[in-house]
Amino acid sequence: MNVVVVGKEDSVADGIRKKKKKKKHRGIANPSTDAAPTVGLHAPEEATSFGSLGLSQGVLAAIERMGFVEMSPIQASSIPLILAGNDVVGQSQTGSGKTAAFCIPAIEQVDPQLRAPQVLILAPTRELATQITDEVQKLSAFTKGLRAAAIYGGASYQRQFADLSRGTHIVVGTPGRLTDHLARGTLDLSTVRMLILDEADRMLDMGFREDVEKLLAAAPDQRQTVFFSATISPPVEALVRQYSRTPKTVTIAKKAVVGPALVEQVCYEVRHHEKMAALSRLIDFHNVRSGIIFCNTQRMVEELADALTARGCSTERLHGGIAQAQRTRVMDNFKKAAFRFLVATDVAARGIDVTDLELVVNYDLPFEAEDYVHRIGRTGRAGRGGKAVTLVSGGGIYKLRAIERFTKTPIRRERVPSAQAVAARQDEALLARLRETLAAGPFPARAQLVEKLVAEGLSPADVAAAILQHFAPAAPHEEEDIFVGRPRGHGRPPQQRGRPYAGHRSGHRAGKPAGGFAGGPRKGGRPAGKKPHKKFRDAR
Repeated sequence: MNVVVVGKEDSVADGIRKKKKKKKHRGIANPSTDAAPTVGLHAPEEATSFGSLGLSQGVLAAIERMGFVEMSPIQASSIPLILAGNDVVGQSQTGSGKTAAFCIPAIEQVDPQLRAPQVLILAPTRELATQITDEVQKLSAFTKGLRAAAIYGGASYQRQFADLSRGTHIVVGTPGRLTDHLARGTLDLSTVRMLILDEADRMLDMGFREDVEKLLAAAPDQRQTVFFSATISPPVEALVRQYSRTPKTVTIAKKAVVGPALVEQVCYEVRHHEKMAALSRLIDFHNVRSGIIFCNTQRMVEELADALTARGCSTERLHGGIAQAQRTRVMDNFKKAAFRFLVATDVAARGIDVTDLELVVNYDLPFEAEDYVHRIGRTGRAGRGGKAVTLVSGGGIYKLRAIERFTKTPIRRERVPSAQAVAARQDEALLARLRETLAAGPFPARAQLVEKLVAEGLSPADVAAAILQHFAPAAPHEEEDIFVGRPRGHGRPPQQRGRPYAGHRSGHRAGKPAGGFAGGPRKGGRPAGKKPHKKFRDAR
């Protein structure tokens, strides 16, 4: 197996870098670089340029319309290998551009004159299958006659029958629904030239191995097989050994999951029963336009979405128990910014691609560190900044430390903002809006109303204050600060740390060590060794 290891990659939207200005060289190239000497009037194109791949004019025109000209490391390393007909195993983290890395060669592989499936792309979830199909359609916008269709569970069979019968060239789908069509005879893989597995590790983790093997066995033996995965686990390695021919492996060297310049990662340690209050406080404090809140179970998604809706936040929910038509409608509305917050589970959120997402909240810590990477990868795209917030309670702090070790990125601890801090932040935002409005003035029609009130004996300050009180949002109710975890023993003298405090019932002052634990009876309290009162025994 051939292995190509590529250096650290930049985190960019869909892995494709925006066009940058480059310093032009005339004559012979700089000898300090690795580039070949430039002779003549035209310099050879750089290896990171899509124009150097020999792509069709239609694909190049589509890439140019999307505004991208330079490849990410996974694309620059894998696309030439796939175009050359090699079986490829690509390993790269989320947001690295692997979708375009296999979609571009797939489009180049298709013969539009042959009205039959020629490329089969497997995805673990419906949302990811839809996202890949959208990417194929964008990249093939100028490729005449090419058809692509998404085939997944929960959608209408009749529409899928129609898509497959009229000659779809690129079929993208989930393993379960594809094997169903295979068994019905409505999907014929005998003409497939390329078979691609995206997020192969996730597919196997979700229990699709049997379906995947059926699809691989049904495709021609001489096909080209491409695997893309964030991790190459032993089950993925076994699948590669069995169903590929001398594959070439492209591995992008891992770095810190998301650079701090793009995604700010913050943790708040709170009591479990205060998580909802902490989330509400953070929403008010940051005042973001859109965000995704991740929970581990469908029940928690439902409860949290209801709670946020009750407090006035425009919220929708997304999980595996929701009908596909509703899930599609929710995602379309989220991309159109029809509501602010999407509460979702990990499985349902796979494939969510919203470029201007400002906030990701881990309301529940994920079970696996890799899921944390996928979650926070939803924000900080296209060079925009983002914020990833994690709420931790109880023993979850140890799981958070494991995530930090996995990502090699420290997660900053902070206190939940106080009610006064939220009010101050809202006042600052209000003043900023007022300054913008004043700068756009004057407003003679409105000024007449103010002058009329002043003529009645009211001061301008009182008039302005009344207007703000009427139109500005009400200040939050005064609440106690939400508890934030602090180091063990914090606030106690060093000689007393780790020793329980005596309670007020025993006549001791707060902060004084309990004598019953230090040897001997306590003055005014229960003698050492005596059983506590029944009420306290039952409460323990």
